[in-house]
Amino acid sequence: MKKSFREIIEDCPVIAAVKDAEGLEKSLKSDCSVIFVLYGDICNIGGIVEQIKAADRIAMVHIDLITGLSSREISVEFLHRTTGTDGIITTKPVLVKSAKELGMYTVLRFFVLDSMAIENLHRQCETARPDCVEILPGVMPKVIRKIHEKERTPLIAGGLISDKEDIVMALKAGAVSISTTKSELWFV
Repeated sequence: MKKSFREIIEDCPVIAAVKDAEGLEKSLKSDCSVIFVLYGDICNIGGIVEQIKAADRIAMVHIDLITGLSSREISVEFLHRTTGTDGIITTKPVLVKSAKELGMYTVLRFFVLDSMAIENLHRQCETARPDCVEILPGVMPKVIRKIHEKERTPLIAGGLISDKEDIVMALKAGAVSISTTKSELWFV
């Protein structure tokens, strides 16, 4: 039986977020079982996902950042059918719904700019029902705590995570996991 994404990230307090081939290579040597892919295009995304899957890791593709893909449901289906990616990261609730229908893992990425954004996050979670929400920036323990108390959806803290203290603070505030492009933190 397929594990829930929450179960997977609970066992993975640090998620490797890769933005280039060098980062991908480093991530595959780390203990991170989940890899967030933040780069690529329609010509190479299949190969990127293939490398992650060959290393027995969970491949999560940030669909909004893949050159050549649109913000339509057909792009989700393309990733599912042609790459075998495990799931998507997106800022678009409609793509979350589409991916869930295909049985993919989903992360709704959300930029927390002010109190209105926090209210909007709650509405979008109720509508799209993502497996997790990634809030950015992830170095706001007080805000993470506030969202954690209100939201049932598991939280991932990402963006501006620069050291082990940021990781510890985010996890203590209620994040289930953190994502970072800082490769030295993948080995903490």
